[in-house]
Amino acid sequence: MEIKSFDITGIKLLTPRHIGDERGYFAETFRADFFAEHCGNWMFVQDNESFSVRPGTIRGLHFQSEPHPQGKFVRCTAGALFDVAVDIRQGSPTYGQWIGETLTPDNGRQFWIPPGFAHGFCTLEPNTVICYKVTGYYSRECDKGLRWDDPAIGIGWPQIADADTLSPKDRQQPLLAELPIYFTWGE
Repeated sequence: MEIKSFDITGIKLLTPRHIGDERGYFAETFRADFFAEHCGNWMFVQDNESFSVRPGTIRGLHFQSEPHPQGKFVRCTAGALFDVAVDIRQGSPTYGQWIGETLTPDNGRQFWIPPGFAHGFCTLEPNTVICYKVTGYYSRECDKGLRWDDPAIGIGWPQIADADTLSPKDRQQPLLAELPIYFTWGE
């Protein structure tokens, strides 16, 4: 498995090796010991899946606060998506900065987003499916968000991104400047 690190501490991109022949391929997409060695000793407690019919569908930016924060290990199993993580750890040297990666079944890329980051995505093809493991159970009380198009963050969303696809909840998320302190750098 190939590992890519970024200037934003904690974020990783893991790309499994595809072993293929004329029938197709085999890929080992998760291995706990390898993940712990490169990303930390996290325990996944829940798998989630989201299906989006239309290209340009925007979901996010979402995160869960204490006492039920979630790290997310994300991959795309159908279609294609542009996946984004934003550093919301107060005091971090990369606070408010983002990383974005295109995930598809063909490229096999998987994005590790630890707690302390807001996560969102834009679908690039019709009938896109995103699957992700999380380190904490869903908690309605801890379910928070950040505005997807905050100019202070300046995410370079694909041109296909369609604000008409936002959920009512995502239309009302706060700007980074309005976000209370949920995570602190170094904790």
